[in-house]
Amino acid sequence: MLNKIHHIALICSNYEISKRFYTEILGLEIINETYRVERESYKLDLALHGNYCLELFSFPNPPKRPSKPEATGLRHLAFEVDNLEIVINHLIRHKLEVEPIRIDEITNKRFTFTSDPDDLPIEFYEKIEQTEFNNKKL
Repeated sequence: MLNKIHHIALICSNYEISKRFYTEILGLEIINETYRVERESYKLDLALHGNYCLELFSFPNPPKRPSKPEATGLRHLAFEVDNLEIVINHLIRHKLEVEPIRIDEITNKRFTFTSDPDDLPIEFYEKIEQTEFNNKKL
């Protein structure tokens, strides 16, 4: 019935800051950028390695996202990476706080978190081969 996740949509509080974070710091590619006058809103379509994955929206005065304690809804956005240290050093160079590396108790892979400009947790997870994941007992 379902083929794949098509995209994730995020609403940001400051469009220019979030656009910079997702494009210049994380390196997502801009597919299309539209200003919708009737909604006073930007819609930014972003891709990762040519694959459409994220929509970034701005709206006038959106309510703040409840994050702590954890709230119902999107918990975090996760990206697979080949080398966690390279990502961590890149984030630190951009003056972002990075949590200490943790180990996933199911996959034994390393991961860490930072936050986007609106405090949405962003996870960076070491690449796991599908055969490794399929062989784990959940």
